[in-house]
Amino acid sequence: MLQTLGLSLPIIQAPMAGVSTPELAAAVSNAGGLGSIAVGATDAAGARKMIESTRAKTDRGFQVNVFAHSPARRDIAREQAWLNVLRPQFEHFGTAPPTHLRVIYKSFLEDEAMLDTLADLVPPVVSFHFGLPKQNQVEVLKQHGCVLLATVTSLKEARAAEHVGIDALVAQGFEAGGHRGVFDPEERDDCLGTLALTRLLACKSPLPVIAAGGIMDGAGVRAVLELGAVAAQLGTAFVACPETSADEGYRAALSRVPQMGTVMTRAISGRPARSLANRFTEWGQGDRPMAPDYPIAYDAGKALNLAAKAAGELGFGAQWAGQGAPLVRAMPAAKLVATIGHELRRIRPMS
Repeated sequence: MLQTLGLSLPIIQAPMAGVSTPELAAAVSNAGGLGSIAVGATDAAGARKMIESTRAKTDRGFQVNVFAHSPARRDIAREQAWLNVLRPQFEHFGTAPPTHLRVIYKSFLEDEAMLDTLADLVPPVVSFHFGLPKQNQVEVLKQHGCVLLATVTSLKEARAAEHVGIDALVAQGFEAGGHRGVFDPEERDDCLGTLALTRLLACKSPLPVIAAGGIMDGAGVRAVLELGAVAAQLGTAFVACPETSADEGYRAALSRVPQMGTVMTRAISGRPARSLANRFTEWGQGDRPMAPDYPIAYDAGKALNLAAKAAGELGFGAQWAGQGAPLVRAMPAAKLVATIGHELRRIRPMS
C-alpha cells in the first residue's frame, strides 16, 4: 500500500481544510510522506488552482480531500433562533449578526463540477470526509486511476466504504482534531479511540487501514503500525508548521494547550469537531438551541470570528486540534517529517 500511495515513510499529513496549503502538501510529499490539500471548502475553480499549485511544487504523490456530507436541510426558524442566541456575542464586538445564513460549502455528492475537475487533473489520491461518494463518482475517479480513501469511525462505516469500492480506510479515533468523520452526526457515536478502532478494522476489514487521531511523533506512528495500520495520518502535528495558513490566534492557542485542553463542540460549525478550548467552545457549552445543519451554522461561526478578530479577540476561531496537541512541535514541515521518520526508525527499523 505504501508503494501505491508513493510513500517512502508511513506518514500522511491530514488534509485540514482552512489550514493546509499547497506549500505544506508539497513539503511533506517531497520529504517522503503523503502531503494533502482539502478542497471541500472551495469550489471547482478553487480546487483546480490548489491542485495545480501543489503539482507545480512536487513530482510526488499527494492527496486531495473533499466533503461528502448529506446536503444541509434548510430550516429558517431554526436558523433564526441560532442567530438570535448569537446576537449578544456579535453585539459585544460592536456589530450585528447576519440577517440570514447560507450553505457555504457544497457537498461533493451534488458537485458535478468538482468531479469533472478531479477527473481532468487526476490527483493521485482522493479522499472523502463525512461520508461516501456516489457509486458513479467512484467509478469515474477509478477509471482515471485515482486511489480512493475514506474516513470512517466505526466498523459499520468501514463496511459501507468497502461496498462502494473505497481502496483504503482512514480510521479516525475520537482523539482526532477537527470534524468527526461520522457519516450521520445524529446517530449514536461509539467514540472509539484510535487504537481500538485501528485494531478493529485491521482485524475485521479486508481494506488497508490508515490510523488517525492523537498521533504526534514516531512512537505514535509505531504504535498504530504494530496494531495493523499501514500508515498514520497526522493533522495537529503539522498545524504549527510555517507552511500552514493558521493565523496568529490559532498558533498562540496551540502554545497554551497544556493549560486549556481540547473539547468536542458543535457550536462553531453545526457538526461535532474537536477544538482547542477557547471563548467560542466555552460559549457553546451553555444551554443553547440546536444549531442549524452543517455547514449553515458554520456561516454564523465564521461571521462571529471575523467580528471578534476585528475587535482584537482571537478566541472565536475554528482552532481544531486533537488530544495530542500538547506534543506539537513548531518546525518546517520537511524537518518534522524527517524527525518523525528518525524517531520511527530508532524505535522500529523499517523493512
